[in-house]
Amino acid sequence: MAPRSTKTKTKTKTKTKTSKSATKLLAGGNPQIAKADGDAPVQAYFAALPGWQGHLGRRLDALILASVPNASKAVKWNSPLYGIEGRGWFLGIHTFTRYLKVAFFNGASLRPLPPGASKSGATRYLDIRERDELDEKQVASWVKQAAKLPGWSPSRAKPR
Repeated sequence: MAPRSTKTKTKTKTKTKTSKSATKLLAGGNPQIAKADGDAPVQAYFAALPGWQGHLGRRLDALILASVPNASKAVKWNSPLYGIEGRGWFLGIHTFTRYLKVAFFNGASLRPLPPGASKSGATRYLDIRERDELDEKQVASWVKQAAKLPGWSPSRAKPR
């Protein structure tokens, strides 16, 4: 019995220490951040990402805001979302082990099309890996275009 309770105490201490010092990373390295609106939870999301992913996330965040200064931000479903008040979310970012996935929720209307197709038909993706060159001019163009389109809202099954 004694070894079992010692193990449990050690496990509990480790878990407590981890929860105080770092955000829990889910499968694929996606940070578990509570749903919340505004810049603070988005910055907490990017701060919880390790190395190149955190750097890239902050770079994308700055690029999005430079392209669409009036964009709203939130973290929902463990992903940063960007939208325009009254029109819904136009872009989301999700973390995977080897890449960040940028989702343009009405991306099928963007020109040129972002490279990744989706089952939904309307959504298009841009996967960015550690060694990829980020074409900031192209991403900024897609962000500006996406912000002008009707966005996605949880009350609708897919983008309009």
